Amino acid sequence: MDFSEALRTERLVAIIRGRDAEASFRTVMALAEAGLPLIEVSLSGKDALKVIRRARAELGDAAWLGAGTVLTGDDARRAAEAGANLIVTPGLGAGLEESVRQGLPTLAGVMTPSEVIAAEALGVSALKLFPASAGGPGYLEALRGPFPELPFVPVGGVDAGLAQAYFEAGAVAVGVGSPLVGDAADGGDLDGLRKRAAEFRAVCAR
Repeated sequence: MDFSEALRTERLVAIIRGRDAEASFRTVMALAEAGLPLIEVSLSGKDALKVIRRARAELGDAAWLGAGTVLTGDDARRAAEAGANLIVTPGLGAGLEESVRQGLPTLAGVMTPSEVIAAEALGVSALKLFPASAGGPGYLEALRGPFPELPFVPVGGVDAGLAQAYFEAGAVAVGVGSPLVGDAADGGDLDGLRKRAAEFRAVCAR
């Protein structure tokens, strides 16, 4: 299954940005075990490349394991070397361009129509509407007016209730960080994480 198909099937990208590398790794594994196969580890988290490398070794080649907050070409190269097979950026720039050049699936951060046009011209896999909280589901609905066929993935402040609203506004998937992960990636509660994972899976399965 390619990334675009996986995104439309699963409808959820779990985002980990942890202050504790060991806890971040455990969080990746708990999410995978909970049946959430699209996982992004933000490079702004503690020892993120080591977390990606270790998780890749555990999960095998087939798993979707992304690197997030990719800003530079060097970020993209190092993420790929660590085993990331998905690159997520907060915006347009050198990191995105290098990821596309390498042929990696990309989720490109956009907010405005001009950025959507620029990202689409690069040949990205999907469009990360970020920060989605700035405009909400209504903004996504308006943005889809001129771009009805493009795959948008709202990220930023998306809880389970808002996820449903974004799907109704036309999102193909949502990206979710703290409303799903909570404090798990900082050494917190994995049982709570598993419970929230089940709640999000239920919303995404509707």
